[in-house]
Amino acid sequence: MVFARPASESDLSVISTSGSLYVRDSLPKYKMQENSMPKEAAYQIIHDELLLDFKPKLNLASFVTTLMEPECDKLIMESINKNYVDMDEYPVTTELHNRCVNMIAHLFNAPLGDSEDAIGVGTVGSSEAIMLAGLAFKRKWQNKRKAEGKPYDRPNIVTGANVQVCWEKFARYFEVELKEVKVREGYYVMDPVKAVEMVDENTICVAAILGSTYNGEFEDVKLLNDLLLEKNKQTGWDTPIHVDAASGGFIAPFIYPELEWDFRLPMVKSINVSGHKYGLVYAGIGWVIWRSKDDLPEDLVFHIKYLGADQSTFTLNFSKGSSQIIAQYYQLVRLGQEGYRHIMENCHENAMVLKAGLEKTGRFNILSKDDGVPVVAFSLKEKKGGHDEFEVSEMLRRFGWIVPAYPMPPDAEHVIVLRVVIRAEFSRTLAERLVHDISIVLHELDKLPAKVSAEGKEAGAVTAADEENGDIDGAVHKRKSDLETQREITTYWKNYVVAQKTIKRQKVMAS
Repeated sequence: MVFARPASESDLSVISTSGSLYVRDSLPKYKMQENSMPKEAAYQIIHDELLLDFKPKLNLASFVTTLMEPECDKLIMESINKNYVDMDEYPVTTELHNRCVNMIAHLFNAPLGDSEDAIGVGTVGSSEAIMLAGLAFKRKWQNKRKAEGKPYDRPNIVTGANVQVCWEKFARYFEVELKEVKVREGYYVMDPVKAVEMVDENTICVAAILGSTYNGEFEDVKLLNDLLLEKNKQTGWDTPIHVDAASGGFIAPFIYPELEWDFRLPMVKSINVSGHKYGLVYAGIGWVIWRSKDDLPEDLVFHIKYLGADQSTFTLNFSKGSSQIIAQYYQLVRLGQEGYRHIMENCHENAMVLKAGLEKTGRFNILSKDDGVPVVAFSLKEKKGGHDEFEVSEMLRRFGWIVPAYPMPPDAEHVIVLRVVIRAEFSRTLAERLVHDISIVLHELDKLPAKVSAEGKEAGAVTAADEENGDIDGAVHKRKSDLETQREITTYWKNYVVAQKTIKRQKVMAS
């Protein structure tokens, strides 16, 4: 973008940004402009464009915290210019990090003495935490195989097909075979029996999920532990478990304290958790905790002299902001176990309110469990006129809600799911309002003409010829294909969606 004229003294003290030349051109998209602009103008123009984003509080697709107390916001801003890696310059920040590691380790029942330091590290999120845990397992397995004089070039990891994509990234980036246990309709998490059957001498660990991304369900870590103990005894192996508790790690200890999933189980060697999910911190903080020092190979830890101090580090990055670490410590000491317990109980109760409201419509199958992460996953019992969950998701955006629709993992990808994540800032009033708006969407979908396939048949219709030929299964298969590849929607539906988007955009711009 090139401004009409260079910035002048009068431009730098404009009374109103809307009266200046800076609103006459678009902001740069590819190259920096030659001239500067006033800070007020830069702020206002960017601020106005960001108004087109949806409201984070109504983004029910995300597990990430979107609201913290003003006091914590203040601490974040006071520390936003601190680079955590400068441990010698910011020793108190380092101390707060170590306190967080110890508190979380004790929360997960790590076998530590009262004054013993835990082994763990703060990360950018659970993705980095999983990379570090996976590397530790790979290196420990390789070291053992080398000492035994055995091949160490074909490591694998066993997971469920429902794992988050970061596990696929780990496998691809660090050359580890990913062996996935397929899910099935009605059972959308890893089957521990099948997982242990897939374990061999090259398996560096089995990864269990405490809170599946798809429906919030906890996997049975206790059964997995018991089965692995037996297999290890029979084979002489020592295959361990990593628990991906990104979502459930700050839930289970408070509302399911008797559930055995953590370091109480001997084969669980490391656990990751997302501080920016139910740890109640803004995006950018995760944690990985190891059972003991022996579970983190020393040759992965770097000892460096930087800015005057001898530092040990085991992270994928170097520089990192201190704000989220300090925010995590604030939440741990501010809320305590009592506060976290009340918040998680509220989340669970609001999830049950939403579930009851959806069931009352009579239109949905509930695919989530009552015990687990406070997530409500649901699908349409009947796709009237071929209108599906994707359209429900699209139409809810008109009310400001972001409710994702997606297929389940292989071999249950034909099941389409809508999912609502209940976070701490999601109140009962909002839960009831969401049910109300979903009911409106269902009513409007019922009034729409049925979708028409490329062959001119209404979506989902079974013809007399199909019945005569006994090809009901083929007709159902064709319906699924039509739903996935639908290209022709009635003019009414197209105009309706376009009109609603236009109205919303106009309202946002007007505000």
